[in-house]
Amino acid sequence: MPDTISTADATAWMTRYAEAVEEQRDHLTELDSAIGDADHGANMDRGMRAAVDKASADRPEFLDELFKGVGMTLVSTVGGTSGPLYGTFFLRLASTLGHETEVEASAFAAGLRAGLDGVIARGKAAPGDKTMIDAMSPAIAAFEEAVAQGSDPAAAASADAAEAGRDATEPLVARKGRASYLGERSAGHIDPGAASTSLLFRALSETLSA
Repeated sequence: MPDTISTADATAWMTRYAEAVEEQRDHLTELDSAIGDADHGANMDRGMRAAVDKASADRPEFLDELFKGVGMTLVSTVGGTSGPLYGTFFLRLASTLGHETEVEASAFAAGLRAGLDGVIARGKAAPGDKTMIDAMSPAIAAFEEAVAQGSDPAAAASADAAEAGRDATEPLVARKGRASYLGERSAGHIDPGAASTSLLFRALSETLSA
């Protein structure tokens, strides 16, 4: 993992994430069909395509410009709760990183934490509620710990933690979101938001290790 993360790195991350969402679109929709509205894959694919297209057209120089564009695009193009939640994550990340072309890994970790705090505030969810938080929270904690310890594979640890958090949602009973309407019947299914979040952090790992 590099000591610093640049706008070019962040743009590559968003592109890689969009590609992962496109590849997993049908799987995400299949997960959502079990406990949601069966549109998470299509919605996220549409939103990330639009976000990457905007970044390609605008060619933002600064990190806040890039992530603000991604956040606003997701809010306006992704239906349901996912658009506002992912949008909030990237908008908080943007405001924390600021008008910089490159930041230290520790500053990037602080931006990710701010994004998580924004999602929690917006969605009123906590770990164990069977939401994207179950993947995002351990992912960011792992990233912070690895950066603090000076471990090189910070992003890899983060991706592994996100995927473990995703898998841990399967036996849970949903307490938030559309899935909560199903009660006990929501158990036995992986949360689609946690699944798309795990793709986000795996894409970050792959980008920073490339």
